[in-house]
Amino acid sequence: MATCIHSSRTTQTPPPPPAQTNPNIDDDDDGVFNDYVKYCRTNFSELVKSKSIACVDPREKIEDLWLLMKDEARSDVEQEPILSSYYFDSILSHGSMENALANYLSMKLSNSSLPSGTLYDLFLGVLTESQEIMWAVNDDLRAVKERDPACISYVHCFLNFKGFLACQSHRIAHNLWSKGRKILALLIQNRVSEVFAVDIHPGAKIGRGVMLDHATGLVVGETAVIGDNVSILHNVTLGGTGKDSGDRHPKIGNGVLIGAGTCVLGNVRIENGAKIGAGSVVLKQVPARTTAVGNPAKLIGGKENPVKLDKMPGLTMDHTLHISEWSDYVI
Repeated sequence: MATCIHSSRTTQTPPPPPAQTNPNIDDDDDGVFNDYVKYCRTNFSELVKSKSIACVDPREKIEDLWLLMKDEARSDVEQEPILSSYYFDSILSHGSMENALANYLSMKLSNSSLPSGTLYDLFLGVLTESQEIMWAVNDDLRAVKERDPACISYVHCFLNFKGFLACQSHRIAHNLWSKGRKILALLIQNRVSEVFAVDIHPGAKIGRGVMLDHATGLVVGETAVIGDNVSILHNVTLGGTGKDSGDRHPKIGNGVLIGAGTCVLGNVRIENGAKIGAGSVVLKQVPARTTAVGNPAKLIGGKENPVKLDKMPGLTMDHTLHISEWSDYVI
């Protein structure tokens, strides 16, 4: 039986590490916002009440999801027999999600001077040694399926959503970067940028349950931090402000939604549960559970008494709630 997050028993095997979080961008909700179980919840009041909720062993979740994906692949082959070889090579011939992901990414990122076999061995080694990455892969798949109505199945996301593939490639590159293998990590960054049009520096830190929707034109700087259950759309820049060195990129809290075409510049914090409207330019901190819109971005409701969101926008994907309170623009 899976252990509980808040368990007083000392004889049980401790649960796997919780979803990656940045302790410097916590909300005031007694730390509950950062619990792994938040992934399934969208209401802040529910989060505060969820002090003792059992979690599922991530290893079981990965295996269950992989079996489901293989069933989805077989169903797809029945509908489109001409894709049988493609699905066999990509999904059905592999015994685990780690093997399939390493194989698929190696095929995508290889070129004439960077053989797929070399990349496969490298990627599989990282994914096998770092179970935290596979727990994040599992959460990312579920996040896309839950939040994106265009995603028809898990295997559809795994094979066709370049935001998901770019994010998992980054996880591997970040693992290598953290171990001092920076040249190799930067090479993977370059190939991901060329293949997927997504440029994430391998030094950036990304949490779990993340959806990079469409993802084309996404740029994330070296010292950026992205929390758990964050949703980011295309053409978003999490960048610096010039030639400053050191810690110079944005810090994105848990449950944040960042609309398309947004620029967040400098070492500013977008606190937990905040929402940034499409096309905004953010240069200052955005408080938790507020909405910032415009160029330069301003808080809906004003700085002194901003409108507070009662649900996590990174999960609800509601881009327009309260926007009417910011502008009387009418077509």
